Amino acid sequence: MARIVMKFGGTSMAGIERIRNVAQRVKHEWDQGNEVAVVVSAMAGETDRLVNFCREASSLYDPREYDVVVSSGEQVTSGLLAIALQAIGVPARSWMGWQLPIRTSDGHASARIEAIETDSLLAAMGEGGSGREVAVIPGFQGMALGDRVATLGRGGSDTSAVAMAAAMKADRCDIYTDVDGVYTTDPRIVPRAQKLSKVTYEEMLELASVGAKVLQTRSVGLAMKEKVRVRVLSSFDDIRDEDGHRGTLIVGEEEVNMERQLITGIAHDKNEAKITLTEVSDRPGAVASIFTPLADANINVDMIVQNVAHTTGSTDVTFTVPKAELARALDVLEKGQEAIGYSKLIHDPKVTKVSVVGVGMRSHAGVAAAMFKTLGDRGINIQAITTSEIKVSVLIEEDYTELAVRVLHTAYGLDGPDAAE
Repeated sequence: MARIVMKFGGTSMAGIERIRNVAQRVKHEWDQGNEVAVVVSAMAGETDRLVNFCREASSLYDPREYDVVVSSGEQVTSGLLAIALQAIGVPARSWMGWQLPIRTSDGHASARIEAIETDSLLAAMGEGGSGREVAVIPGFQGMALGDRVATLGRGGSDTSAVAMAAAMKADRCDIYTDVDGVYTTDPRIVPRAQKLSKVTYEEMLELASVGAKVLQTRSVGLAMKEKVRVRVLSSFDDIRDEDGHRGTLIVGEEEVNMERQLITGIAHDKNEAKITLTEVSDRPGAVASIFTPLADANINVDMIVQNVAHTTGSTDVTFTVPKAELARALDVLEKGQEAIGYSKLIHDPKVTKVSVVGVGMRSHAGVAAAMFKTLGDRGINIQAITTSEIKVSVLIEEDYTELAVRVLHTAYGLDGPDAAE
């Protein structure tokens, strides 16, 4: 008998027939005698619909009330799945985040899980025999200070699932989605993209952080920290590789063949917006006066470029924020103009971050140079650059996104064997 956490994304839960399909997959594991907890997302498109309601009500909405609205989608699907399981003879019940409880920080709309109390849950799951109960848990939500509902940010159900697996000491965490694994890039852009059988925690963390939509960044970081074995696989088919395995395993570096290709994957992220502050005073503390208020407002800043001041005594500072946070970021910066001391505030939401990721670049020079040359040869201008030990990211004009992904995928030798000459 194993203890398993199964997570199903929005596409898997999109309508009653798909929920019944999920119920059958859960029943298969339950029939094997396993203890099963299921974490569910809202139906596909439902969270976007609820978010749009909040934006229509006010562009500067209260994040606490936003959480009340957007967390309702997962409550619906958890109840429906419990009903569907009961209908096929599987004992099941839904557990809301406050019933466990899942305790979080008070960073509403981007809360972090601090603790999960699982005693009651495990008691219900492990009763034995036909009374053994499947727990159905709404992802994406928990309980913050003051017993307020808090959500974990977009894609937060992945984090909920990994956190539950860690708290329950589960044998594995299966993430079911609409793709059959992790690919070298988005196969909708590059049909020759190849599915990876294994990816290291570190590579997946970088891929997720720079736009790969398979797993949420925080879920991968948590899996790496807690050594949770994660598998990404499809809700809709049972495709297996030549070794008979399904999906992609997210594992430690020691399990991955280090003689494979230099680059593991190409990711892109259109959910970025660029902000530039001109003529910022070149003095100690000036940069802190920009980013401290943004941090206080729980607005994440990604790429940062500061021009070097020579004789003017001022500099331009450019950085990116999530596109969804652009309005709030502009509001914070406009209110702080006097304290910061900038001349103009310029913003551009029509940008994309494109990244190449691979543990192999630790021991190989020239990865960044090859990226810059490939993009330059196609007339694609680079607006900003960031790097890490296993990643190089550039900011480009949004219109060049697909071209950039395709040419980089080819340049690093990631095209499949059926690639056109």
